[in-house]
Amino acid sequence: MTVTHLPQVAAQGHQHLFVHKVRDNDATRTAVSKLSKTERIEEVARMLGGIDLTKESLAHAKKMVVTAKS
Repeated sequence: MTVTHLPQVAAQGHQHLFVHKVRDNDATRTAVSKLSKTERIEEVARMLGGIDLTKESLAHAKKMVVTAKS
């Protein structure tokens, strides 16, 4: 298992888990979810270009993920 904020590393993985904080009233907990193929590409695109996804960042992320598989 690797924990990273680097899109180059994330694109290399076989699975992608998204770890985030969830705040309920006065409690904070950690949530983990397995990303689908589409969600994985969107997350790599977010790592590349920030919160607002563009067609360019999505295309770059998709290319990174596809290239990593070959």
